[in-house]
Amino acid sequence: MENSIKQRKIILDLAVTLDGLIEGKNGEVDWCIMDLEMEFTNFLNQIDTILYGRKSYDLWGNYIPSIDDSESDKEMWNLVHSKEKYVFSRTQSNDENNATFINENIIEEVNKLKETPGKDIWLYGGSSLITSFLNLGLVDEIRLSIHPVILGEGKPLFVEIKQRKNLNMMNTRTFSSGVVQVTYHLKEE
Repeated sequence: MENSIKQRKIILDLAVTLDGLIEGKNGEVDWCIMDLEMEFTNFLNQIDTILYGRKSYDLWGNYIPSIDDSESDKEMWNLVHSKEKYVFSRTQSNDENNATFINENIIEEVNKLKETPGKDIWLYGGSSLITSFLNLGLVDEIRLSIHPVILGEGKPLFVEIKQRKNLNMMNTRTFSSGVVQVTYHLKEE
C-alpha cells in the first residue's frame, strides 16, 4: 500500500466588493465586514502559512489591533500572527520579525513549500502577487467574500491575467450581513 501525503493547497482568500475591488482609491478597507457568522477563525485554523507581497506585509503582516478593538478581533490577529510568514519582494530580503523573504525562483520556492508537511497556505496578496501566482498556475483554490458595496474606484482584484482560468464552483455561503462567499477550485489546464 502506497503512503501518500496530501499536498498543501494555495488558497486565495480575500474580501472583494461587488464591483471587484479589494480596496478603495485611497487604500481604504472600511467596507470590509468581519462578523462571527463568517467563521474566519475556522479558515485560519485550516492554514499554517501566509504569503504576502511586500506592500501587504508592510501594512498587515505585523498589524497590532488597537486597545479599543474587540476581543474577537484581538484573538483573530493573534491567530494570524501565529502563522509562518513568507514575503515576496524584489528589493527587501529580511526584517526583524522572522518572516522569510523570497526574492527569486518563485515557482520553485512555492512548490517546495507546498511539498513540505503542514496545513494549507493562505495567499493573502496584494494584487500584483495574486496576479503573479495566477499567471504562474500556483493558485489551487479561490475563496472570495463578496461584500454588498460598490466603490466605483479603487484597486481591482484581477489585473493583467495572461490567460483564461476555468473554475469549478465548490461552495457558496450567504450571511445575514449581505456577504456572499464563493469557493472555486481551478481546473487543470
